[in-house]
Amino acid sequence: MKSSGDGGVGTLGIGALAARFGLATHVLRHWEAMGLLHPERDAGGRRRYRADDLTRVATILILKEAGLGLNTIRILSAQADRATRHGILHPAAEELRSRIAAAQASLELIEGGLHCEYEDVTQCPNYRRLIAEPGAFRHTVYAGLFAPKNACIDEAVNHYLATGVLPSHDSTCRH
Repeated sequence: MKSSGDGGVGTLGIGALAARFGLATHVLRHWEAMGLLHPERDAGGRRRYRADDLTRVATILILKEAGLGLNTIRILSAQADRATRHGILHPAAEELRSRIAAAQASLELIEGGLHCEYEDVTQCPNYRRLIAEPGAFRHTVYAGLFAPKNACIDEAVNHYLATGVLPSHDSTCRH
């Protein structure tokens, strides 16, 4: 790191640190107020950030992107013991795995639509197979459907839209 010319050898000012990460300076001030950052101060009272602060900012950004809130990140950064860290991170890891699986299923469906030669993609057997897979769309109207095949999909979705109840395969498919 370069000094900004005021004797802060190996440190950055708030503007330089914010620019390095593409953040507004008020974000760093907020994180400091929350106890996430602890910059040193120079003789003039200006914040001076060292290499460890850069690591902490990068870590905060990564954990936020992973879905953790600032209070959770503060607890983790307060040198939580291993059991506390595991208690916090285990459910976060499960949620992230779930989001990854949902994104993978969505990507597979979109790629199936891209490669489908049918004029109406909803008539494509491969596309229908993809949306019928169990758990493929847990966060949509297909959630909980038990792999209805082809024509059964329409019946199952219509049943859900009409009643708000996710049907079993046997209760809706008459094919």
